[in-house]
Amino acid sequence: MTVANEMSEAKEPVTFASTVEGEKIKLSNTNSSEQLPESLKETGRAFNVTESDLLEARHLASRFTLDETLRMMKQVHKQHSRDPNFPIEIINHIDEFIDNEDLVANPHKYEHLIEEMKIQAALITNNSPYAEVRAVVDNHDDPNLPVSTIRAWAMGIFFACCLAFINSFFDIRLPNIFVGSTVPQLLAYPVGKFLERVLPDKGFTLFGVRHSLNPGPFNKKEHMLITIMSNVAKSTPYTNYIVWIQVLPQFFNQAWANNVAYQLLIAISTNFIGYGLAGLCRRFLVYPSFCVWPASLVTIALNSAFHDKALEERSTEGPFKTRWTMSRMKYFCWAFGLMFAYFWLPNYIFGALSYFSWITWISPNNVDLASISGSSTGLGLNPIPTFDWNILGAIVDPLMVPFFSTFNNFLGTFISMFIIIAIYYTNAFNTSYLPVNSNKPWDHFGKRYNVSAIIDDNGIFDGKKYQAYSPPFLAASNVVVYMMFFALYSSTVTYAALYHRLEIKLGIRDLWRKAKLGVRKWKNKNATSENTSEDDVDLLDIHNRLMRAYPEVPEWWYMICLAIAIAVGMVGIALWPTNTTPFVVLYGIALCLVFVVPIGIIAAMTGVEVTLNVIAEFIGGVWVEGNAIAMCFFKSYGYVTCAHALSFSADLKLAHYLKIPPRFTFWAQMVPTLISTLISVAVLQYQVHIENVCTSDAPFRFTCPGVNTFFTAAVFWGTVGPRKIWGVGGQYAVTLLGFPLGVIVVILFWYLNKKWPKSSILRNAHPVVMMSGALVWAPYNLTYVWPAVPVAAFSWLYLKKRYLALWSKYNYVTSAAFSCGIAISGIVMFFALQLWDINLQWWGNDVMSTGCDSDGNCVLQTLAEGEYFGPRIGEFS
Repeated sequence: MTVANEMSEAKEPVTFASTVEGEKIKLSNTNSSEQLPESLKETGRAFNVTESDLLEARHLASRFTLDETLRMMKQVHKQHSRDPNFPIEIINHIDEFIDNEDLVANPHKYEHLIEEMKIQAALITNNSPYAEVRAVVDNHDDPNLPVSTIRAWAMGIFFACCLAFINSFFDIRLPNIFVGSTVPQLLAYPVGKFLERVLPDKGFTLFGVRHSLNPGPFNKKEHMLITIMSNVAKSTPYTNYIVWIQVLPQFFNQAWANNVAYQLLIAISTNFIGYGLAGLCRRFLVYPSFCVWPASLVTIALNSAFHDKALEERSTEGPFKTRWTMSRMKYFCWAFGLMFAYFWLPNYIFGALSYFSWITWISPNNVDLASISGSSTGLGLNPIPTFDWNILGAIVDPLMVPFFSTFNNFLGTFISMFIIIAIYYTNAFNTSYLPVNSNKPWDHFGKRYNVSAIIDDNGIFDGKKYQAYSPPFLAASNVVVYMMFFALYSSTVTYAALYHRLEIKLGIRDLWRKAKLGVRKWKNKNATSENTSEDDVDLLDIHNRLMRAYPEVPEWWYMICLAIAIAVGMVGIALWPTNTTPFVVLYGIALCLVFVVPIGIIAAMTGVEVTLNVIAEFIGGVWVEGNAIAMCFFKSYGYVTCAHALSFSADLKLAHYLKIPPRFTFWAQMVPTLISTLISVAVLQYQVHIENVCTSDAPFRFTCPGVNTFFTAAVFWGTVGPRKIWGVGGQYAVTLLGFPLGVIVVILFWYLNKKWPKSSILRNAHPVVMMSGALVWAPYNLTYVWPAVPVAAFSWLYLKKRYLALWSKYNYVTSAAFSCGIAISGIVMFFALQLWDINLQWWGNDVMSTGCDSDGNCVLQTLAEGEYFGPRIGEFS
C-alpha cells in the first residue's frame, strides 16, 4: 500500500455540459453581502435554500439558456418526481415549467417562472438538490489537501485497534459497552491538532511523492479518513457467535472450533465479502444524488463543526427574533456537555425517567394496563413514555432521519399494534397464555423454551425428544413481526422495481459498459474510455463531477477482494468438521445479491435498513433442516454480507461527500478491517477460556446475552426448522400471507401515486418504511418510537421551514453532540461505578422493577398445575 498526499493520476474536474464550454464555474467568492429582491427571497424559502446558496445559484443561473434549463429540468423531473426527500412544491413548479407549450414561444410572459427554474437548475448543478445535504456538505473541493498522511494512518489504526478491542471485549457483557465511530471522531481532532503543533516537517520521498510527519494543518479530509478507519473496526465479526455456540460445553461442545486458523478464515471471509459487493454496488448506492445516507450527514456535520471556520462567522435568525452567532464548535461543546451531564439522570440517578411507565404505576399488577401501556413487556401506549434521549433515538434519530421516514415508521408501529391486540385478546395462536410483547420462544407450559431438551449429544434434532416435550410458541407481537418480515422482503423488491427501475437499469448499463470496456482494454492496450453520458453517472450532481478529479478504484480490485473472501470462507468450512457444504458461501451471497440494491436504495433515502436475518434463517433452515451450525453459516453469508455491504457503501458515500480519493478510501477500509478482525479473534481466544463464561456465574457480568439469543435462534431455525412451524399444517403457516401482502400494498400505493401524483400525503407515504415500523415489536414497543415524532416535527417541519439557516447550521451538530455525550457519559459511568456494582437504591430506580410489566408475568390466561396449551403430545410434528 502506498501512502500519498496527492494523486499521481489526477484529472481536471469535469463541469456539466450545459455550463459555458470549457469554463469551470467557481463561485466560492460570491459576495455574501449582495441583497436579494423580495421575490427571490420567496423563491429561496419555497426551495428550502439559504440566502448564501441562493446568491451563488443566481450567479450561475445567469449563464443558462432557456433550452438548457428545459433539458435539465426534464432530467430532474425524471429522477426526482417520486423522491419523498425532494420537495413536492418544486416538482409542481417543474411540472408547470416543462408542460407549458406557450413558454418557449413567449418567454417574456413567464420571466419569474423561468428565473426560478434557472436558479433551481443552478442549485442542482452546482450543489445538492437536498437542503439537508447542502447544510453540511461543501460543494467545492481542494484536490491539493493532504489526505493519506502518516499521521492520519497512525491515528486511524490506533483508534481502530481501540474500538475493536473495547467492542469485542464487552460484547458478551450484560449490559454491554459499545463505542461507535463518533467517539474517535471527537477525540481525533485534538490529537490531530496536537500532532500538527509538535511533529517536525520531516519525511521522505517515494515514487515522486513526499511523505512528511507534518504536511501542514490537520484538515477535514484527514479527519474523515480517520473516522472511516474507526467505523469499519467497530463491529465484532459475526462468525464469533458461531464459534461461541460451537466451543462452549453448555451449547454444542465442539472443542475443535477453538482452532485459531478456523476462526480467522471464517471471520475474514464474512468481513471482506461485504467490501466486494459494496464496490460493485457503487453506481447504485453511492453515485446517485438521491442516495443521501442520512446517518452520514451527522458524521459530516461533526467534521464541519471542527474545520469549516468560515461558516461559523455567519449570524442566523432564530425563533422569537433571536440572532444566533455561536460557532458550531462552541455549540457542539455546550450540547455535548449538557447531554453528558443530563444522561446521568435517566441512566443512573433516576432510572424511572428512562422508562417513564407512569400508567402502570397506578396499578402495578393490572394485566390490561401493563399489556397495553407497559414499557418493558407491554405495547408502550403512553403519551409521555420517556425522558431519555437514548431511548428516544433508539429506533430512529429524529434529527438525522427525514420527518417523512420517522412518521412512516411510527405509523407502521401504531397500526400494527391493533393487530397485536386483536390476536392477544382473542387468544389466536394461544398467545393469551404468554406476555403480549416478547421476542423469546415459549413452550406449551408458558415457560421459556428449553432447546437442550430436543437435541442429541451432537446438537442434532432428536424427533423423539421433540415429541415428548413441546413445539415452540411465539408471543402475539412476535407473530406479527414475522408476518411483517415476510411482507417487508417482497415489498422491498417490488418497491425497487416500480419506483427505482430507471436508476437500477442505468446502474446495470454502466456496470455492463465498464465490463465490456475492460475486456477491450485487455485485448487491445490502446483502447480508450468511452464517453460517459450524463444519465450514466448522474453528472447533474456536483459531487460526482468533483470526484472525477480522482482516479476510481478499478472493478477488478473489488472482484479480487470478493473472490479471495469466497475462497477463504469455503476453505474454512471445508477443512474442519462443520458438517456444512462449502457452497453455503455462494448460496448466501446469492441471497444477498437479490436484496442488496433494493434494500440499499431504501436505506440511502430513508435511513431505515431492512435486515435479511429472518429470510436467511428461513431459507437456510429449510435447506439444512436439523443442522443448526449449517444454518448459522447460511445466515452469516446471507444476512451479514448484505449488512456489511450497506455499511461499507455508507462509508464510501462519506468519502464521496468529503472528496477523499477513492483509492485512499479503499485501503482505509481494507487495512483496519484486517487488523480489527485479528484483534477480535485474539480477544475471543482469551474469553472462551474464562471460567463459567456465558453462564449466570460468569465474572465481570460476561453472561453472553447475544450468544444465548444466537443459540436459541440456531436451534429454533436450524434444529427444529421452519417446516415444522411454517410448513403445511404448521401453527404459524398463515403468516406466510405476508409475502403476497407486501406486493399488494406496494402496488396499491404505486397506483394511488399514479392517479394523484400531486398529493403530498401519498408522495410522502412510504409503504416499505411503514412495514419496517411494524418490526419494532418484540422486544421494543411504542416507547422507543412515538417520542421521536414530535422532536422530528419540530426540527424538520418547524425549524427547517421557518429558520433554514439556523437548522442547517445546528441540526446535525445537535445529533452528533447528543450521541457523543451519551457514549462518553455511559463509558464513564460504567468504569467509575457500575463495574464495581455501586448503585443508588431508592424509589426512582426501584419502581421500574415493580409490577408484572417488569417481570414479564402479565398474561391474560393461566394454566392449572400439569395443564398445557396447544396440540396434544404426540400430535405435533
